[in-house]
Amino acid sequence: MDLTIRAAEPRDLAGLAALMNLPGYRWGTLRLPYESEDSARKRLFEGGPNATLLVALREGEVVGTIHLLRWTGRRSHVGMIGMGVHDDHTGRGIGRRLLEVALDYADNWLGLARLELSVNVDNTPALRLYESAGFEIEGRERQSILRDGVLVDAFTMSRLRAPPRPASDQTSAEA
Repeated sequence: MDLTIRAAEPRDLAGLAALMNLPGYRWGTLRLPYESEDSARKRLFEGGPNATLLVALREGEVVGTIHLLRWTGRRSHVGMIGMGVHDDHTGRGIGRRLLEVALDYADNWLGLARLELSVNVDNTPALRLYESAGFEIEGRERQSILRDGVLVDAFTMSRLRAPPRPASDQTSAEA
């Protein structure tokens, strides 16, 4: 599969807004219907330096996204992710690849010790993906999300890893 993953850019805005308005994408995320390009621009590109938005492109079309938000202060070791894949491209490994890239970024470039997410309890494919990447269910958020007029429960999930050791510790341990 020819798939490019890179940082989202303003030129992706039309594709991002179209993606987020798809019924399947919206079903598994917190997105509302009828999001305009202007609303998407403000939400996606004005998040500040602690927000990273990656896109998956296939033949130039935006087919998936993953958003990583790094907390600050006493939670600066924590990040939160949200992601989704185009309705016509699910089950093709795009979500897995997006998650792998985001985890590498969180682990090896940001040094995050904890990643959090929320997922609808009935989103079985997403649950399987997150569990395969080391996320564990921490709790159930009852009646957490309004979807198509029905209140849906969500799971809070996290992935923990030990903080990286300073380079001086690694050198002495290897000697």
